[in-house]
Amino acid sequence: MFKKHNMFVCDPKNNEKNDDGYGSSNITVLEGLEAVRKRPGMYIGNTGTVGLHHLIYEVVDNSIDEFLAGHGSQIDITLHLDGSVTVSDNARGIPVDKHPSGKSALEVVMTVLHAGGKFDNEIYKTSGGLHGVGASVVNALSSYCRVEVKKNGGVYEQEYKCGIPVFSVRKIGDTTHHGTTTTFKPDVTIFQETTEFSFDFLSGRLRELSFLNKGICIRLIDEIKDKTQEFKYEGGLVSFVEYLNRSKVVIHPKPIYMNTEKEETVIEIALQWNDSYSESVYSYANNINTAEGGAHLTGLRAALTRVINQLASGDKGVQNLKEGLSPEDIREGLTGVVHVKLRDPQFEGQTKNKLANSRIRTLVESSLNEKLSDYFHEHPDVAKKIVAKIVDAARARIAARKAKELTRRKSALDLGGLPGKIADCQDRDPANCELFIVEGDSAGGSAKQGRDRKTQAVLPLKGKILNVEKATTDKMLSNQEIRLLVQALGTGIGRHDSEVDIAKLRYHKIVIMTDADVDGAHIRTLLLTFFYRQMKEVIKRGHLYIAQPPLYKYKKQKTERYLKDDSELEKFLVETAMQDASILDGNEKTLEMSVVKNMLICVERRNKITSILSRRRSSVAVNYLVSHALLTPEIFYKKADFEKLISEMKLHVLKYGHIHAKVDFDSEHNRYHAIIDIQLAGKPYHFKLDFDFVSSTEFEELKRLTVQLESTFALPLKYSHDKKSRVITSWVELREFLLADGRSGAYIQRYKGLGEMNSEQLWETTMQPSSRQLLQVTIEDAMAADDIFSMLMGDDVPPRKEFIESNALNVRNLDA
Repeated sequence: MFKKHNMFVCDPKNNEKNDDGYGSSNITVLEGLEAVRKRPGMYIGNTGTVGLHHLIYEVVDNSIDEFLAGHGSQIDITLHLDGSVTVSDNARGIPVDKHPSGKSALEVVMTVLHAGGKFDNEIYKTSGGLHGVGASVVNALSSYCRVEVKKNGGVYEQEYKCGIPVFSVRKIGDTTHHGTTTTFKPDVTIFQETTEFSFDFLSGRLRELSFLNKGICIRLIDEIKDKTQEFKYEGGLVSFVEYLNRSKVVIHPKPIYMNTEKEETVIEIALQWNDSYSESVYSYANNINTAEGGAHLTGLRAALTRVINQLASGDKGVQNLKEGLSPEDIREGLTGVVHVKLRDPQFEGQTKNKLANSRIRTLVESSLNEKLSDYFHEHPDVAKKIVAKIVDAARARIAARKAKELTRRKSALDLGGLPGKIADCQDRDPANCELFIVEGDSAGGSAKQGRDRKTQAVLPLKGKILNVEKATTDKMLSNQEIRLLVQALGTGIGRHDSEVDIAKLRYHKIVIMTDADVDGAHIRTLLLTFFYRQMKEVIKRGHLYIAQPPLYKYKKQKTERYLKDDSELEKFLVETAMQDASILDGNEKTLEMSVVKNMLICVERRNKITSILSRRRSSVAVNYLVSHALLTPEIFYKKADFEKLISEMKLHVLKYGHIHAKVDFDSEHNRYHAIIDIQLAGKPYHFKLDFDFVSSTEFEELKRLTVQLESTFALPLKYSHDKKSRVITSWVELREFLLADGRSGAYIQRYKGLGEMNSEQLWETTMQPSSRQLLQVTIEDAMAADDIFSMLMGDDVPPRKEFIESNALNVRNLDA
């Protein structure tokens, strides 16, 4: 894969190897997209969840840049069952004419690094994509990629495998439309951690883009979960801030908004204070989320400090404050967004987390100074409310500092004076120490007895801790459970990272260990809220974890087994029923157990795909289509054969319900499709039977699995164990039988609480480092985290009710 070239050396006779074993033959030159596949982290940050989703963002950002240039109004992102993604827009379409290199411009864009229209400031004046690597990087990191372009009256396509074109760009039809459709499937050899896209993860970023580009419509479609969400906001940043504050009580009804242009730079800012104690200010440059801020955010903060101090200088409340106002006081409860659009933005790294253009600070600061001063002069009532909020914040800060000092004087981290509460560990090296925060005295007692006393400390909490979302620091420190937790950790608390001394953290692994019921989930949420709002640095440094105790205990005679979840339980039940058993095919041939297991995996996979495809199409239609031997992608180009298929399908479905089908012609691709409406048991199904569905990876796999299950071995099967035997008609029936047989005579306990385990069981399943499973808490999307904590833990009921109603159907194992 990697081409090696000899380099010039002083002694041409010795250019293969030098005396030290390091010569020119060791120098590797990566050509084309090889560098991307070899070092993907340089281009997308990492190959984990963040990097995986970054692939979609790269393609979507290209469509957004078209919108900024005045072309296109719609972007659709579709998550397919096979793990592939399609991003489609109605913009101008990537050029397909011949490039000076001799290749089509489309192939150059998709296969050559640092190639694109964004180096020409006349085409994209304010593009976020600077390096010309977005599309080509996505292509390089995908096992399969296909681009379809509608442009100049034609439809053009090209396919790639691992970034290499399968064929030259070709015309496949005629059209009056325009736009680009890109379908790609991340390469599992690159993204080994996961290739599963998250609907919620994507929703946050796509919602941002719709706010930042008012008027654009972005649709996210998840075929796996059968979910669709549309984002379109005409209010822009004003709507953005209102959305972020929807779960909070605002100080003034309308956000403060400014939009100005200086030196070919567009500066857009929206600000609104609320009665919370957190600052939520987000920065963007050319639609790119600069999570680490940069010059534009620094300019905004500097202008805020200056204007508010001038505004509040005559206020009596401020005059009575000996310490004056701090920048943190001014930004407490502030929700804001700053978005700058500029030529040639300079980011730190390809992932563009921080804006580095130094001139932007001056432009933002001077613009906001002028506009904000004018606004407060024109709206004195709003200015008065904001100043009053800031004065309250300053008083609370001073009171909180005094409360912290009082707490330190009283306890000084002397945990020896807290008998029966925390059971500390013997080791004094924080890197070796773990703290288990346990719900209740019962589980706490088991944890204390079962722990490794050298490295594991246990802190049992009594009941539910205070909800800190709306609590002041002095109120928090008056809460016994929170005070005990703060004393145990030793870092201090605060909503700003500067207030938390992470170097004093006494345990580098903090594990939240609560029951698997509703109360346990509530306590876990309260604790997560506390850490996110008061010790965010603990999460950022990777010190916070959630214990994953087993959900089930299986017991039958002398066999005992702890099982993590339903999937693991089913797998164990099948394997248990197969022990010492034999499976014979229809020819009385005994099958090897490894072969049987593979066939059962095929059953599970087939059931999953059928279930998902049947949501919109009905199981009757899906099973018929899968079993139809003539249903191949080629049939959509043959009118008579396709109409015959539809007629036969109608006759089949009429046995179970009603069906209406209409055949249409797709002139863009020169093929036929059918619009199908089915009514079965009062439930309607509406879908399109077309080339894309039948040629999709999931439908092809479903057909393959069906053939494999029906044709690989002669049926029926025969199950034999000891003196009992049973004839089984199919592999699907075999799996159902094995699940039932595995349960027969067994005691399966579903744990609701850690207190149901004795100390030995708790150690073995949840605390022992060699066998336990811990879930690390991370902040991959700070905005989404802030929003969800405000919604679930704040005072505003309607957004929380809406969230619960929209997610109620996804709940599993909800205890009464």
